Order: sequence, then structure tokens, then C-alpha cells
Amino acid sequence: MAIIGAGSIGESLLAGLVASGIDPKRITATNRTAERGQELADRYGVQVTDDNNGAVSEADVVFLCVKPYQILELLEEVSTDIAEADTQPVLVSMAAGIALHAMEEAVSSAGAPIVRVMPNTPMLVGKGVLAAAFGRFVDDEQRAQIAELLSAAGTFVEVEEHQLDAVTALSGSGPAYFFLLAEALVDAGVSLGLPRDLAAELASATAAGAGAMLEETPDPAALRAGVSSPAGTTVAAIRELEESGLRGALYRATEACAERSAEMGRK
Repeated sequence: MAIIGAGSIGESLLAGLVASGIDPKRITATNRTAERGQELADRYGVQVTDDNNGAVSEADVVFLCVKPYQILELLEEVSTDIAEADTQPVLVSMAAGIALHAMEEAVSSAGAPIVRVMPNTPMLVGKGVLAAAFGRFVDDEQRAQIAELLSAAGTFVEVEEHQLDAVTALSGSGPAYFFLLAEALVDAGVSLGLPRDLAAELASATAAGAGAMLEETPDPAALRAGVSSPAGTTVAAIRELEESGLRGALYRATEACAERSAEMGRK
């Protein structure tokens, strides 16, 4: 398999695949600089190259991990190699906003199997969320293969393509919301007189513990209620957050994110 563009998302996927037990020698990662390529080879034991065409021609699955504005140009660049391959590879785009039909049109060979995926960066530690919409030319065997590969990097879900802008707003960009909340909690702890390193330790450990509880009991309202004693300290804090508009801010933030994802697709 090939990973084209081993930047933040590409490396996160790469790390998740290798950590799951996939032989790194099966993976070829491409990058524009020799220094970055050597770093990936040393860290993960994968094959590296700066030749996108060569990597595609020998792969059964090609993960496209470049920026959204580069996707269609990249597909045009490698379309000849895709057409001439003994077995046509499955093309898996990890870029936000670019529609399946646009990618299918960019590939010169008819019937190219294409998958559109919205991932997130916790793939780096095997805890990603990867939502996939399958193109019309992906067969059942290929669906199962892609689902198995993506599951190696975290939680895999299949969605309809029209849902991907909302998925982008929720899980694709979601880690940044939690990081921002953790950052704010650290600053709040410092404001209350805690040393910064202690505040950071408390915020990070609290986030990890709360996340683990959500995995076991995916009912955030019930979990929040379980922490909120009547007239207690937590209720006082929750009331302040609600009156400050936290819930409304999240509605507006996710709407802005989804709208931006849709806008990128229209361009």
C-alpha cells in the first residue's frame, strides 16, 4: 500500500497502521524532502520515496493524504499509472471537502474505486475516528479491505457522502476543540494559583479519564449528571458555562466548520 503525503494526517495513519501490526515493509510513504523521508523510515521502518507515480504503480491501496487543494491535481498526475496497473488500486482520499464525483472525473481510467474518508489526528495513538463514504465503483471485497485497514487506526464508521461535512465538524476537527478546552483549563488552574505543570497534568489526566468513561458509557448527559451533586461545586461551574453560552458556541463552531468544508468542495 502507499501513503501519498506523509504530513500530519499521513503520519498519523502510518503510525496507527504500524502499531496495529501491519508489516511496515508493506507500506510506501511519499514525501517531498529526503530529510523527512529518512525520519519516517527510521521511526517506522517503512519504505520511503519522493516518486508518487512509482508508489502508486505498485500499490493495491493508495491513501491520498495531501491538502484538499492538491487532491485533484495529484489524481491527474497519477492517473496514467492507475490505468496501467495490473490491478487497479483503491484510492482513499483523506482530504476534507473534495467530492467523490470530482475525484472520479480527475482519474482518466473509468471505474476507478475511490473512497472518501474524514479522519482525525488521534490515529497517531490508535484512537482515531475514520468515517468513510464509498464511491460507486468500490466492490464488497474492497469495502471490507478498507474497513479493516482503517479500523487499525481507531474507530471506523461508514457514512453517506452528504454526511461528511457534519462529520468533519464533529470528529474531524473535534480534537482541536478538546485541546482548546484543556488549554483553557490549564490557564484557569494557573489563574487559581496552581503551578502550570501541575495544572497541565491535572487537565490531561482528567481528559483521559473522562474519555475512558465515555468509551464505556456513551451517554455524556448521564455521566455529567453523575458528577453533579445538588447545589454542589460542579453544578455551580456547569451553570456558569451554560450561562456563558458554551453550548451555543459549539453549535456555531460546528456549523462554521461544516460550512467551510462544503465551501472547499464547491471550489
